[in-house]
This record gives sequence, C-alpha cells and structure tokens, in this order.
Amino acid sequence: MSDLDLQRLERRPGVAPWRLALAQKVESAPAQWTITALIVINAVVLGLETSARVRELWGPWLVAVDRACLTAFVIELTLKLAVYRGLFWRNPWNWFDALVVGIALVPQAGAWSVLRSLRVLRVLRLLTVVPQLRKVVAAFLHAIPGLLGVIAVMAIFFYTAGVLATTLFGGTHPQWFGTLGKSLYTLFQIMTLESWSMGIVRPVMESHPWAWAFFVPFIVVATFTILNLFIGIIVSTMQELATLPDPSQPTEEIKAILARVEADLKTVRREVERWQLTPE
Repeated sequence: MSDLDLQRLERRPGVAPWRLALAQKVESAPAQWTITALIVINAVVLGLETSARVRELWGPWLVAVDRACLTAFVIELTLKLAVYRGLFWRNPWNWFDALVVGIALVPQAGAWSVLRSLRVLRVLRLLTVVPQLRKVVAAFLHAIPGLLGVIAVMAIFFYTAGVLATTLFGGTHPQWFGTLGKSLYTLFQIMTLESWSMGIVRPVMESHPWAWAFFVPFIVVATFTILNLFIGIIVSTMQELATLPDPSQPTEEIKAILARVEADLKTVRREVERWQLTPE
C-alpha cells in the first residue's frame, strides 16, 4: 500500500479519530512487514502444494497455513475498507489487492474451481506492499506509450519478414514456413536465438545456400536492435522516475517556503502583541 491513502484521509475534515488511529496502525511499518512476511510464507506454501509427496505428508498443515494467510489478508482489506471507505477505491493498488484476494474466496467446486488455481496471484501482492517493486511497475506502465511505437515497428518488420520467408522457404520446409502463421512463429523462435542455427537455419541452407543472407540481417535487426530498444526505453523511464521527487515527502524548496511563512507569522504576531500593549 501507500502512505498517500493515509495522507488523503488526514486531509479530510470531520474524520473520526478512531479511523485515523486505525489507519496509522494499518499503514505502520510493523504491519506492512507482517503482511510482507505472510505473503512470502503463503508463496512458499503454494509452491509446496504442487508436490504430491509434500501434500501427502503435510497436506492438512499446508491447508491450515494457507487459510490463515488468507484470513489475515481478508482482515487487512476489511480494516482498510473500514477506515478509508470511499478513498480505498481511489488507489489502483487497492483494486489489485481486492481482486487477488477475492479470487481466493471463490468456491472450490464446479466451474469456479478453475479460478481457485489463480490464488497463486496472491504472491503478486508483494508488488503493492514493497515500495521498490511499486516503482518498477510504475516505470514499466509509464514506458508503455514509448513501447507501443517499438511494438508497431516490430509488428511491421515481422509481418514483412514472415511473408518473405513463406514465399522463399515454404515450398522446401513447410514444417517451419508452410504458412504465414508458421513462419511468424519460426521467426519468433529465431529472434530468441533458441536453436536458430543448428535447428532451423543450417537445415534450410542445405536447400538454399544463400539463406544466411536472409536470417543474419533478420537476427541483427530483430534481436540486437529492436529488443534493445525495449530495454533502453524501460531503463530510460526508470531513470526519469528516479529523478522525480517523492510526492509523499515535502521537497527542500517547500520546506524553505514553509519556514519563511512561519517566521513571518511570528513577526506579525509579535507586532500585534506589541501594538496591543502600547498605551493609547
């Protein structure tokens, strides 16, 4: 969570004292560290439950720990709803927490049993609890507009290369380039450098010795250029966000202005008191 919720609540007039006190306790460092520890424990339990041997030996204990963690998460969200009320839904991270915890509350039988497998998403609550992880997610979301341009360039490049590969190699190697869909998937595999040489390109070169002139430039552009653009945009965005001041903390300039205002108010107060004490 974020201290911004608490600050919004403190700025609201007429808030009951018990709500402010409870909000401060819920957002306190010990409470947040406790929630973080429970998320990690819950993640370990969910991982252990994937082992049939472990379930056979410790199944009831794992279920008990899982339910205890879920109960703690539900209590936490209930307390937050009680103290923040409408403000709770103004924070997107709170929506995410409510969705992740709510999925774990669906019935275990029938069609809903599929959603129960998504309870592992509770591990993602670490993204909302740990401030450093929130910054990484915020940087990625902030980089999406720039990434859309790179994705558009990649889509055009892939489509062009896919049509060309289908035309050139589809007749001799239909298992890889027989259709446009197969060609796009094969080119994606080549872009990841997964068995691109011995698995695909060299067999193609047995029939088309000049095929290297197609695949080598493709790898240079798709792997070493476009993918590095993705990384560059994300890194640049993270550096940009790192230079921004924390909105929850006052800057030095604001502190200086407040100090001058306070000094001026003290001067005015002294002048008023002196004027009141001066006989007419």
